[in-house]
Amino acid sequence: MDTPSSFQTDSLIAEDIDAYLEAHQHKSLLRFITCGSVDDGKSTLIGRLLYDSKMIFEDQLAALESDSKRHGTQGEEIDFALLVDGLTAEREQGITIDVAYRFFTTEKRKFIVADTPGHEQYTRNMVTGASTADLAVILTDARKGVLQQTRRHSYLVHLLGIRHVVLAVNKMDLVGYDQQTFDDIVADYRAFATSIGITDFTAIPISGFRGDNITAASVNTPWYGGPSLIHHLETVEVDAAAAQGAAFRMPVQWVNRPNLDFRGFAGQIASGVIRPGDAVRIVPSGKTSTVKSIATFDGDLDEAVAGQSVTLTLADEVDCSRGDLIAAAGDPPQASDQFRATLVWMDEEVMKPGRGYWLKLGTQMVTATVQPPEYEIDINSLEHLAAKTLGLNGIGVAEFATDRPIAFEPYADNRQLGGFILIDKFSNATVAAGMIDFSLRRADNVHWQPTAITRADHAGMKNQTPRVLWFTGLSGSGKSTIANEVEKQLFLMNRHTFLLDGDNVRHGLNRDLGFTEADRIENIRRVGEVAKLMADAGLIVLTAFISPFRAERRMVREMLPEGEFVEIFVDTPLGVAEKRDVKGLYKKARAGNLKNFTGIDSPYEAPESPDIRVNTVDMSPEDAARYIIQQILPLK
Repeated sequence: MDTPSSFQTDSLIAEDIDAYLEAHQHKSLLRFITCGSVDDGKSTLIGRLLYDSKMIFEDQLAALESDSKRHGTQGEEIDFALLVDGLTAEREQGITIDVAYRFFTTEKRKFIVADTPGHEQYTRNMVTGASTADLAVILTDARKGVLQQTRRHSYLVHLLGIRHVVLAVNKMDLVGYDQQTFDDIVADYRAFATSIGITDFTAIPISGFRGDNITAASVNTPWYGGPSLIHHLETVEVDAAAAQGAAFRMPVQWVNRPNLDFRGFAGQIASGVIRPGDAVRIVPSGKTSTVKSIATFDGDLDEAVAGQSVTLTLADEVDCSRGDLIAAAGDPPQASDQFRATLVWMDEEVMKPGRGYWLKLGTQMVTATVQPPEYEIDINSLEHLAAKTLGLNGIGVAEFATDRPIAFEPYADNRQLGGFILIDKFSNATVAAGMIDFSLRRADNVHWQPTAITRADHAGMKNQTPRVLWFTGLSGSGKSTIANEVEKQLFLMNRHTFLLDGDNVRHGLNRDLGFTEADRIENIRRVGEVAKLMADAGLIVLTAFISPFRAERRMVREMLPEGEFVEIFVDTPLGVAEKRDVKGLYKKARAGNLKNFTGIDSPYEAPESPDIRVNTVDMSPEDAARYIIQQILPLK
């Protein structure tokens, strides 16, 4: 086989290895994804690209050469067949059920290709591979045409902001390289692509197994006048140039201060160009300054562009830290604590509306709560479906609220500043990927109103430290009884208190909530907000709620200043609580007349490290109350 000139070994290797390495280092990089239905030929295509680019590892080459001699067949054919067999075997063994990344290079460009599984149940894996891709190669079998999987992958590719799409009509050799077959498939795909917003794509007739139109024009398709696949991959313009033409944005990754005379802000430039003397704005604080210098390991620069990692020094001492964004002063990005986003759920456990998750966007990390979806998207039919939550591989649109403003741009304008992940606070697992659509108008119209009397003034007048005493435990454990006794004893000590009881609150503030998991989360969120306001007024707040989930108890803790939230675990065994059954609830639950009852058919997550633990089996309510007060005194 004659290898095309684009894969010829560069003569610089023999003449000047340093010059060759320097040229290789400055090649552009294209990240792309291959996707398609099962058996559309992804492994074969990737094998062809790896084989023809001559980037097979040396030990693989030696093994292939040995096998070739042993089988007594033509070297090229057996080499390629063995490589494809290896890639196919990986998939069959589940090795590429996640995402397999392959690396190869040509004289003009370096490539990273993400090979993603084609099954619908692995949507999250396809999303992972596409999240950093510049281009998508969507394969379809010439014998089958455009399938449901083709449409699904195209929709996801467009959703994730990939603007360069190749429709690779594979296995043309199995339809006799028929032009009409190719044209019909392209027309069918164009009609669908236009309907979802893909306005431009490149269609190429190929045979991954035979090599037609992979690295060079094929004699078997004289009717096709377009580029080969590798030529298109080598020459397509990626978004780096566009990023350099956009407004300046640099997320601050860390603050570099090796000595008192130097304070720099390090990060990778997401978009735009920056020069010394340029005016910049810190987002979300809004503070402004000018760039004093652009420092790098190799010395200061007169200019830096998108993609470069630099350290900026500023002319003024401004408050700027990790998670902030340095932007062009005259064209800053948005900053908001409420926005709408498209979400891809990637966890086995369903989304919990109202629960606090870590939201990571670039270098920013905040607590975010998600509302029930406005709708879920059926990616096969593209219908908008009513939904209360999202399960594994579910895609929906929902509103988010964060505990403080974050700097962002719509994902459609800037993938780096508009894409985020959600992280479970307890397992640290990434549970979702999101794409911000826009800031909610109400977030822009509501501002914090400063008041003259502070929470410290309120507490000082009452001569006490505000606390939230959070009683948690099973129904019947004794939470309300003990909380009531604690308040009585504090009242006799002239402490200013207020008791929020779970049943009482559900008669008013939370009367619209039931006992589903989502309603329980919202119940605790509302109570937490009320308890926070009361603590701001200087009160000692006692709350008696089952509050079965650790995540929501932690959410309330994070609402309050350090040390003001006291988690009190009323540790009563289920059997003891059920024997008491003062309200008759366990009896109803056991009879199947009360659904979602904690301890029976709904879980209770006991505190792992409560601030105070009391056992009502061994302690009377009065003794438990005295013990709790001893632990929290002295109260000022």
